[in-house]
Amino acid sequence: MHTKGATPLLGAISGFLCVAIGAFGAHALQDAHARMLVETGVRYHFFHTTTCFAAISFCNWGASSARRAPPFFFAGIVLFSGSLYALALGGPRWLAIATPFGGLCFLLGWLIMVFAGYSLYKKGSTPS
Repeated sequence: MHTKGATPLLGAISGFLCVAIGAFGAHALQDAHARMLVETGVRYHFFHTTTCFAAISFCNWGASSARRAPPFFFAGIVLFSGSLYALALGGPRWLAIATPFGGLCFLLGWLIMVFAGYSLYKKGSTPS
């Protein structure tokens, strides 16, 4: 993956959306529950956007298996955070079924990062 491919671009777009959605939630939503849903969605959205850039670093350090993590993180953002955003805006309650699937995607992405990190540990690789 290195710095080529879609991950850097998608990560940058995702980071922009974190800020825009967070600002919208803070300034446009009056309902406390809706604000809480957006805050939770943005928190997980931002953490996993940032972790996509960490996956690029892992690849650059020699753990190429980390390239498999960002698709899971992006899917988790869409399913987990996206469902919370939709619910905050009055979307149908059945959208809540997507939230745990997004959480599962996050966990799978992190599991891939664990294995990638372990491979770096075994190699004795360090960032340069």
